[in-house]
Amino acid sequence: MMASIPAFASLNKKLYTLMQGPSEMGASGKLVNWDRTADLSKITVPTLVIGAKYDTMDPAHMEKMATLLKKGRYLYCANGSHMAMYDDQKTYFEGVVKFVKDLDQGRF
Repeated sequence: MMASIPAFASLNKKLYTLMQGPSEMGASGKLVNWDRTADLSKITVPTLVIGAKYDTMDPAHMEKMATLLKKGRYLYCANGSHMAMYDDQKTYFEGVVKFVKDLDQGRF
């Protein structure tokens, strides 16, 4: 299934499994207890955090991350999954383009 998505064509499965574990439904690899939440406030560049309704990553957690960044912005893809750039393209790309335009015009 992963091979049908172009982004996964070159995936290093051995490394990915080592870090994430064998399942997307629950981390069990080297990253299972890795938490950098306390460091988010140290990131000073404008950052777009994207969450999606059908993602395995909790959209509420992604939104919270955006609030912890000094210049964070949150984009919610109501029809998206972890690959919202494919399954909620309109929302995803409109949000990314707006973010880039706001950067270009100094709106941060």
